[in-house]
Amino acid sequence: MFNEKKVSQMAAFFLEKGHGSMPVLKLMKLLYLADRESMDRYDEPISGDRMVSMPHGPVLSRTLELINGECSDTNDWSHWVTGRAGYEVGSAKHGPLNRDSLGALSDADIEVLTDTWDRFGQLGKYEIRDLTHTMCGEWTDPKGSMNPIPPRDVFLALGRNMQQANEAQERLAEAAIVDRLFATI
Repeated sequence: MFNEKKVSQMAAFFLEKGHGSMPVLKLMKLLYLADRESMDRYDEPISGDRMVSMPHGPVLSRTLELINGECSDTNDWSHWVTGRAGYEVGSAKHGPLNRDSLGALSDADIEVLTDTWDRFGQLGKYEIRDLTHTMCGEWTDPKGSMNPIPPRDVFLALGRNMQQANEAQERLAEAAIVDRLFATI
């Protein structure tokens, strides 16, 4: 299930690493790659966002809506990330982040974010976009549109066999049902 607080803190983490701002395209790819890496390591994404194929590569759909100012369930996003200015976003936090300030994220999440930054943070926005086109086998060119990326396709691209990919996708679907049930209590 999508977690705005987590994705907001993920974005804040990357924005701090990028000295307070970065291109939207680069941030979207870093967030996607972090969720993908978490799926590889732990069989679940950090953000719980819906993955989609778009012309510039794979993205997290609700997160893109937050960046574009289209929706916010809790205002967590605006607490951590400034409004979009052209093709850039920035950190809304003043002063350095520390482990305590990123309380929605687990130590494992922080490790995934750190490793993602270490691997891809030095890339420019078009370099990281192009990399996701070749590295992320789950992405298909939607020809100007947007297509969902089922978790099974991500697991398959990460090297799981069909049975493992289907089982992992089923576990995610079951966890989402449980999350929705507890969210209504």
